Amino acid sequence: MRVLFFSSQTYDQDSFTSAVTSHGLDLHFQPARLTEDTAALAHGHEVVCAFINDDLNADVLKRLADGGTRLIALRSAGYNHVDLAAAKHLGLAVVRVPAYSPHAVAEHAVALILALNRRLHRAYNRTREGNFSLHGLTGFDLHGKTVGVVGTGQIGATFARIMAGFGCKLLAYDPYPNPELLALGATYLELPELLRQAQIISLHCPLTEQTQHLINSQSLGQLQPGAMLINTGRGALIDTPALIEALKDGQLGYLGLDVYEEEAQLFFEDRSDLPLQDDVLARLLTFPNVIVTAHQAFLTREALAAIAETTLDNITRWAAGNPQNLVEG
Repeated sequence: MRVLFFSSQTYDQDSFTSAVTSHGLDLHFQPARLTEDTAALAHGHEVVCAFINDDLNADVLKRLADGGTRLIALRSAGYNHVDLAAAKHLGLAVVRVPAYSPHAVAEHAVALILALNRRLHRAYNRTREGNFSLHGLTGFDLHGKTVGVVGTGQIGATFARIMAGFGCKLLAYDPYPNPELLALGATYLELPELLRQAQIISLHCPLTEQTQHLINSQSLGQLQPGAMLINTGRGALIDTPALIEALKDGQLGYLGLDVYEEEAQLFFEDRSDLPLQDDVLARLLTFPNVIVTAHQAFLTREALAAIAETTLDNITRWAAGNPQNLVEG
């Protein structure tokens, strides 16, 4: 069975090639993003493996179906970029990787917190230039601070356990309270109250119609002055332009982003020799209290191995008529 990977990177090829021996699939890798213009590359491939920034709208799905594709195998947990109604109409099955390594994403969120708090990015650049001054590098103890966890699924729960280990007080927001967080002593609150009380807020919820722009100018105004915001979930959880005013007036004291609302045209590529055309991102990068990483939170050896194994298992089980991890439209 021929499988075409869109948006593939070297690490994708390495992890999937290592895992494929027990599955008997014919894998092909394409670095291009899946769009209406590139969908023709999938002609003759029964399975298309897509990533988070691939475009799986109705027109793209129709072109894939017309070319013989019958399965969309997402190598991610999120599926907000898939027109599920169109997929169902076209007879395309969609499978995903519901979990791979919650530790990978949760630990990256903590890394952003530590780097922002202790100004590690600024200290690193200074010492490389021979500047050993400590001016402006004062941080704070995490112990005793109040941390708000927005979204308490596997990743959010893992993040909460780590922060509990630092001695932080936990607040949580999720329509479905997680007993694991309650056992850690977390208090569930409505989002506005969590934002008012928490000194550090970390987003771990999926992107849905209800959570799009969950953080906006109004909710940013509810933060404690100088609060820290971390997003390793999905870029569109935040109305990104609203961040700039919150940073300028000090309402937002620290910002760590691993995802960005308009990342599809930017992330996963080396664009260092080109002018940055995204004015909002360019402005964010001018703030000394902002760190942006290019959607790398998932990027650990363990997570890549789990993603590859689950994705390939999804494909072989679908081919055998025993599908798992289906995404229903």
